[in-house]
Amino acid sequence: MRILLINPNTTASITERMASYAGDIVGGAATFVPVTGRFGARYISTRAAAAIAGHAALDALAEHVAGCDAVYLACFGDPGLAACKELSPVPVIGMAEAACIEAAQNSRRFAIVTGGVLWKPMLEEFVATLGLSRQLAAVRAVAPTGGDIARDPDAALALLADACTACARNDGADIVILGGAALAGLAERIQADVAVPLLCSVAAGARAALIAAQAGEKRDRAAPALESVGLGASLATLLGS
Repeated sequence: MRILLINPNTTASITERMASYAGDIVGGAATFVPVTGRFGARYISTRAAAAIAGHAALDALAEHVAGCDAVYLACFGDPGLAACKELSPVPVIGMAEAACIEAAQNSRRFAIVTGGVLWKPMLEEFVATLGLSRQLAAVRAVAPTGGDIARDPDAALALLADACTACARNDGADIVILGGAALAGLAERIQADVAVPLLCSVAAGARAALIAAQAGEKRDRAAPALESVGLGASLATLLGS
């Protein structure tokens, strides 16, 4: 099985890191095909960057989805997720969506810790779209952005552990999502310092994408053909077909 892993951030090293980590998570049960956004922010940390990333995700899906059994939108916040689902011929799994659904199982109260202070309201709004606001204990965002953490993850470990601990002690979280492409694998490194379970968003998305790929579902297009101007050739063709 082949799973298209789309990173609409434009930092290829993060894409490769996620693809390798996701492959380890599924134990060789599927091959992740990594694709980095063709345009946009190096690392998404604002609403404007997220809006551009939605276009980049659609562009990557149109160019590379052929021959894949599922799509993993590997960007916490899931920019363009609904639009990708609307056009994709195979199931599309969003990293944030998968992590929140897994964390909320059995009526658990969950919290989210991520990098970049502007993400807090954006993620609160995202959780509301999933209908999970009542189970959301808190969103805590440390000052370093995901891009900063990617460049020096060791420097962020203590900050992340402190934020996760605060979610448990002060916010009543039963489980904490460590959210973000650049944070892949860091949950394991700080788990011993936090009293509640930590959930790596990259791992949660990888597991959900594997299940979707194994289901073998093909999807009917949910949108009518659309005439467009100025888009990449593959995306224009997909929209117009």
